Amino acid sequence: MQLYNYYRSSASFRVRIALALKGLGYDYQPVHLVRNEQLSADYSALSAQRLVPLLVDGDATVSQSLAIIEYLDETHPQPPLLPADALGRARVRSLALDIACEIHPLNNLRVLRYLVKDLGVNEDAKNGWYRHWVEGGLEAVERRLAADAATGTFCHGDQPGLADCVLVPQIFNAQRFDCQIDQLPTITRIFQACMALPAFQAAEPSACPDAET
Repeated sequence: MQLYNYYRSSASFRVRIALALKGLGYDYQPVHLVRNEQLSADYSALSAQRLVPLLVDGDATVSQSLAIIEYLDETHPQPPLLPADALGRARVRSLALDIACEIHPLNNLRVLRYLVKDLGVNEDAKNGWYRHWVEGGLEAVERRLAADAATGTFCHGDQPGLADCVLVPQIFNAQRFDCQIDQLPTITRIFQACMALPAFQAAEPSACPDAET
């Protein structure tokens, strides 16, 4: 397998975690988003969306991080990243979508670039935008996790899964932009439990071959 990704991309980070949790080897293919390598002719031929991550598995090409993770879970079922029961799977997907659809799209690189370059937003206002949406979104996730008995050591029970793959990169980004997360005790506890595991450590941005200081 080949994974086209960027070390700071939270969507790419999600997939790296899933691959590490499953113990799957892959060729790391860096695509530097800040340098616009995703717009190159070679990469455009692979990805019509010109986005990362992109997984190439033999003749199969899969885009979008959540679709990639579910593809990995179906083709390599152990250890599972989704619960065995329908309600549990719905809960985990819902938590993942709370982050991947409600928080992340408002603060990804394309949006931040548009705010600055096209709308003329200054750096302080851009960072304020980022913190507003991340902090409010994570507070909603915290309320869900704290109120549900299905929350265990991790987002769902006592084994890491899809929701944890999505949560951890968002916390990395929140920390990078100095978001307030002290008011998120359940999320903080889950994040710490995840980061104690070798799979999460191996997938983090600073461990990537294209990492920059």
